[in-house]
Amino acid sequence: MHRRWPFAAARRPSRPPIKAAGPALGFALVMLLIGPPAVAAHTVQRAGSYTLEIGWQHEPTYVGESNGVQIIVSRGPNKPITDLKADDLSVVVTTGGTDSDALTFEPGFDLEEGDGTPGEYNAAIMPTAPGDYSFHVTGSIHGQKVDIKVSSGDTTFDTVKGTSDIEFPVKLPTLTELTTKVDQIGRRVDQLGNSLAAFQSGSSGGDAARAEAADARSMANPALLVGGGLGIIGIVLGVIGIWLAARARRARPG
Repeated sequence: MHRRWPFAAARRPSRPPIKAAGPALGFALVMLLIGPPAVAAHTVQRAGSYTLEIGWQHEPTYVGESNGVQIIVSRGPNKPITDLKADDLSVVVTTGGTDSDALTFEPGFDLEEGDGTPGEYNAAIMPTAPGDYSFHVTGSIHGQKVDIKVSSGDTTFDTVKGTSDIEFPVKLPTLTELTTKVDQIGRRVDQLGNSLAAFQSGSSGGDAARAEAADARSMANPALLVGGGLGIIGIVLGVIGIWLAARARRARPG
């Protein structure tokens, strides 16, 4: 889970010791100057006076798991921006030279219920390939233009991981392997369909098939004729043999 900056003000000790107050006040002043710490595995970017913390919604980030591009928008310490509209900002996700469609953000908080982190917005996406990803966030915040592009890495946000290392006891085929297999089956089905269509429509492929069938019939016809002729000759010879045997019995003396 990501570490969130507590937006509630810290409690002031009733009677702080004079010696302890100096370091405490100094730390507080430093925090007010630099703002809230970045969310773990997020990169901090600026657009004018606005701060955007950009990263994955869920980390570690694995292939095939629902996730989202997360931004946390603020304007100074304890000043989250909670009124962005759906079309104010969008993000295009890129990996392996492939760009997604522009994704819109939805609030990840509910001010009335007190749920979530104020200023957090998420754009849902499911990564389907391992590797490095880039987020290109564009739009505007209260009129301030936003055009920020960031990439995953050791100092920014998570690189997407495959699931084979955490699968047990059987390692499942990857989405890429399944897609390749489905594509192969699809191409085979298309080839068979094209062959059938060509045969039915009388195209060159169908003509070739019919030619092969005609050749087979032409080769079979002489064999049928020879076989039929031999069969007739055999029948005639059999009848002649029976007639000769009967005649021989009648010629014998009683």
